[in-house]
Amino acid sequence: MTERSVAGVGIGLRRELADQLFATERSVDWLEIIPENFLTQGGWRRATLERALERWPVVSHGVCLSVGGPEPLDTDYLEKLRRLLDRLGTPFFSDHACYERAHGLFFNDLLPLPFTQEAALWAARRAREVAERVERPLVLENITYYAEMPTSVLSEGEFLRLLLEESGCGLLLDVNNVYVNAVNHGRAPRDVLFELPLDRVRQIHLAGHEREDDILLDNHGSAVCDEVWALYREVLERVGPKPTLIEWDTNIPPLDRVLDEADRARDILHDVCSGARAGFDPLENRDVAL
Repeated sequence: MTERSVAGVGIGLRRELADQLFATERSVDWLEIIPENFLTQGGWRRATLERALERWPVVSHGVCLSVGGPEPLDTDYLEKLRRLLDRLGTPFFSDHACYERAHGLFFNDLLPLPFTQEAALWAARRAREVAERVERPLVLENITYYAEMPTSVLSEGEFLRLLLEESGCGLLLDVNNVYVNAVNHGRAPRDVLFELPLDRVRQIHLAGHEREDDILLDNHGSAVCDEVWALYREVLERVGPKPTLIEWDTNIPPLDRVLDEADRARDILHDVCSGARAGFDPLENRDVAL
């Protein structure tokens, strides 16, 4: 498939929303899938993906890469992923700056790496190999973490900058993760945000969270909070227009409620990045060179 550009505001392609999605006349600029759900599946999943590709660009956001993990990369997984991405025609693919597997165990969670030079360089080498095998640029997301790993000596921002610069990867900036991490670790969200390598942002995620006692949990199960919207506006003022996704993966409401969030993101994107105000075309995806 010919490569398809990605710009504006998208939502996740989820089973709960599929029928409503194909029937809606409201604006949806692009879709994001979890590739592990489509690598070998036929039937409903494959038919739904093919139908989606007839109308929208579709990008891939994985959850099983384990780019910083200690075990060898899963080359069978990467080959299946390469074939799927060829079908999507996506200009890049994304996963997380973390690990999910160790000692033969899959943890079904995104676990933080120690913020050390050694861990950053290890993950960077593996990320380069992944991008070479899949034959597309890799974009890595900043995750939520509820405790720092032992031996950490760098800040999250220093760690991610080293990892991304050494690997050549872009940053998938999850603004909600920035806010959750800042609150949970007693820091100012703007300080955490502007320590990150924003010059490498290629895509943005926005999502909701919940409070459990005195901890914020990143559950993608509610609307984006006002504080995250404010950070999103500041990001756009710094980096210009980037494709933005509304993540709503649990407690999924009717499609119109998800699209209300997408409309709000699109309004902010247009307002901040309008040509007259900022010298940007909000419908053009101007990515960092990768």
